[in-house]
Amino acid sequence: MISRRSVLGGALAAAGLPLLAPGSPAGGEAHAAQALPSAGPRRAPAPVPPAFTTAMPVPHVLRPLTSTGGVDYYELTIRKATAQILPGTATDVLTYGGHFPGPVIHARSGRPVLVRHRNGLDMPAAVHLHGASVPSASDGNPMDVFAPGASRTYTYTNRQPHASLWFHDHAHHMEAEHVYRGLSGTYLLTDGLEQRLPLPKGRYDVPITLRDARFDENGQLAYTMSDRDRTTILANGRPTPYFQVAARKYRFRLLNGSNLRIFALSLSDGTPLTQIASDGGLLERPVAVPVLTLSPGERADVVLDFSRHPVGTRLVLTNSGPGKPEQVGKVLRFDVVRTAEDPSSVPPVLRALPPASALAAPAVTRRVDLSMDEDGRPDPRGFINGQLYDPDRVDTTVAFGSSEIWNVTNTNRRVAHNFHLHLVQFRVLERGGLPAGPTEAGLKDTVRVMPGETVKLHVTFDGFRGDYVYHCHMLDHSAMGMMATFRVR
Repeated sequence: MISRRSVLGGALAAAGLPLLAPGSPAGGEAHAAQALPSAGPRRAPAPVPPAFTTAMPVPHVLRPLTSTGGVDYYELTIRKATAQILPGTATDVLTYGGHFPGPVIHARSGRPVLVRHRNGLDMPAAVHLHGASVPSASDGNPMDVFAPGASRTYTYTNRQPHASLWFHDHAHHMEAEHVYRGLSGTYLLTDGLEQRLPLPKGRYDVPITLRDARFDENGQLAYTMSDRDRTTILANGRPTPYFQVAARKYRFRLLNGSNLRIFALSLSDGTPLTQIASDGGLLERPVAVPVLTLSPGERADVVLDFSRHPVGTRLVLTNSGPGKPEQVGKVLRFDVVRTAEDPSSVPPVLRALPPASALAAPAVTRRVDLSMDEDGRPDPRGFINGQLYDPDRVDTTVAFGSSEIWNVTNTNRRVAHNFHLHLVQFRVLERGGLPAGPTEAGLKDTVRVMPGETVKLHVTFDGFRGDYVYHCHMLDHSAMGMMATFRVR
């Protein structure tokens, strides 16, 4: 019987790359660097520019190749490209269709989307639509890769409500570096409920991916596992940029696309962010958030009203998360440059969600412990319930249609983690024994878990049957083995 590990082994062998044992780190300037074009003559490297001297781009929106029979069909080539992240420097990146930052796909609930990816790299790839309820064959399982030169069509049924989702590479032991080098994109799923609300739309609805990076002396993205020196903050692929806005309301769909960094975001004038959505779509009510915390993979939609400020105002989105303020404290500046009519508003009620007391009774309560070596060894390993990821082992079996309680604990003393479940959106019931706060009261698929902390989740497995994974979405930790398989049957 052919195992998923042997399939990946064959694909890696075809690419001339070794298969790593479960939990082994990719290590050093790992495999993805080998896929990039050899550097020819270059200009002298430009240093990271001063803050707010480059403009933040808006990601490219893809158009379906065809839209027939109620299905939207896209084709993308996963390929190498160059991007001008630092002024005057061509930086080698990995892309979906040559786009850096990654492109945007617009989808609608109830209308399927098919995406055919061609692998133009010289290593295996897998594409995961993060936060989506999809058949297991289209989930982008870490071992379900397709080889260089091959193609794979992913079917997204969109049988779920609106949500700000994203897609990224998930080939095991390579996912951390692949995403770091650019393999991520945005998937905005909408429905009638969301469309009927008078929220900012069109050009005033802007996806923003935040992440960190480190550049070498040639202006290239430098990757080392667990690198603490990724101190250049990128917003939509540009270092600490500015973004020109009109004096009106905007909806910003924020994604933390970092491998490890936790952001704690606030506005320089002290105005709270108005959060309207989290991973799985709209909250019940808007929440005024003085500081918005996002761990890797988490999303939050916020509305900022610039009509309160005269033209000429400059507002800085700041970060008080881990790191030195002089290095990572500035994220993005909003420059108010014109007036504009604004028919949008933020209703006091956005959607209805059942209260925790009305959720389905759990059939099972489980404990999930996240941990990794923190004794200073050069190649730390990641564990779930004391075990390294083994793709041939099913760690958890759940009954289709059942609800469960998962108590997820970070047993480390110093290292932060977070937790992502494929296939489902869950409800966060408690954090540290206390009821979840309003920013986590909606539907979630990724949740931070700080050292010594436990989060209590209510999960219902009513999407599809099959094998899926759960893991730390600090992707360097996932690549170290902090991942497990669950089977819905």
